[in-house]
Amino acid sequence: MHYKSTRGQVAGIGFIDAILMGLADDGGLLVPEHIPQVSAETLKNWQSLSYAELATEVFSLFVNDEIPRSDLEKLVQDSYGTFRHPDVTPVRKLHDDLYIMELFHGPTFAFKDVALQFLGNLYSYVSRKTGSVIHILGATSGDTGASAIEGVRGKEGIRICILHPHQKVSRVQELQMTTVDNENVLNLAVNGTFDDCQRIIKELFADVDFKHQYHLRAINSINIARILAQTVYYFYAYLQLAQQGLTGKLNFSVPTGNFGDIFAGYLAQRMGLPIHKLILATNENNILERFVNEGIYQPGEFRGTYSPSMDIQVASNFERYLFYLYGENAAEVASLMELLKAEGKIVIPEDKKTAVNAKFAAHAVENDECLAVISKYYDEYDYLLDPHTACGVAASDKLTSAGEVTVTLSTAHPAKFNEAIALCEIKQTYPEPIEALFSKPQLQTIVEGANEAVRDKLVLFF
Repeated sequence: MHYKSTRGQVAGIGFIDAILMGLADDGGLLVPEHIPQVSAETLKNWQSLSYAELATEVFSLFVNDEIPRSDLEKLVQDSYGTFRHPDVTPVRKLHDDLYIMELFHGPTFAFKDVALQFLGNLYSYVSRKTGSVIHILGATSGDTGASAIEGVRGKEGIRICILHPHQKVSRVQELQMTTVDNENVLNLAVNGTFDDCQRIIKELFADVDFKHQYHLRAINSINIARILAQTVYYFYAYLQLAQQGLTGKLNFSVPTGNFGDIFAGYLAQRMGLPIHKLILATNENNILERFVNEGIYQPGEFRGTYSPSMDIQVASNFERYLFYLYGENAAEVASLMELLKAEGKIVIPEDKKTAVNAKFAAHAVENDECLAVISKYYDEYDYLLDPHTACGVAASDKLTSAGEVTVTLSTAHPAKFNEAIALCEIKQTYPEPIEALFSKPQLQTIVEGANEAVRDKLVLFF
């Protein structure tokens, strides 16, 4: 297994080099040179595996022999031994057509822990084995930052800087990042939106000389390891339901803003997982819903919502999907990305839109609908959804057809978004680790949303 760029100028690199490169040096995103296939027989054999055992099997398809099997098993065990639930990502039935996969049992109560506990340990492993300098630079719309910091705080040989949009994440998300008091952690609160943070990150990584001089490593889902780690729980959910005698077609409803989580499902589907539909749930920042339904990818006006982790207009992982939609034609993808930069939009032809609709359905959830779904499921099923999961459930309710079963990915614990929960007149009890955050001092630096402002802070920190 080797990795190549969606823009065609980087190819033939191994797994560890791909992880260290993050964003491809030609500005594209790295993908496997071929997608490993998982047969129906293999899926059946995997049904009895624990989450950690399954993760080891899936990862082994992508790492070559660069990480010995025994080392890989330890990395996986160390990563998922931190989770509060023995199943890591348990699947709960709410009614006959809807299951919830709870992805929030990790250290920071968010789905990002599933990938970032592994990636943090992987970076530490690579640093020890190769003597590599690991300076992590990332942007967050809320959850990635806390998960990434938790994954590497205090670890020797690693420093991490996270950008977040100032006062545009939930209070708990902000506290989880900014109350960490470790010398190897820097939080930059950017005056702007998450899209500004993400743009700065991608442009700094695209400056190859700067990237190499300061040994910058990616923690966002531009890093292929993030995607690979997230494919595992699609397999796990399917296998859990198969053990229960799943009948009917299986969908996954995925709250998404950056297209990373749902792209992991698309990758699992291409590997052979029998997914019927991938339901893309967005909020009022609905660029991805418009792409699926209209064939137009065009960033619009930023809107603050009750589901702030999806308040994104430019989906960084979208390029990976375009690569496969256009038959792995890197030249075509590079041309489309240049068109997006020059004209601000991409319009796909009708045959491509038909291909999109064969795999994806989409629904954009407005603020009032989000709150209504939270209230409905709390009243009728005694189950409290966070606002992002509520968007996923709303899309599932709208787009699941007769004879289908949908697993909605629950991306965060509701305690992380009490601003929305309180509007539903629901009083929740915070888990103790979250309650403890409110009495801790904060450590963050406010900067302007410009490359130079961030670059100056990085030079001093790294």
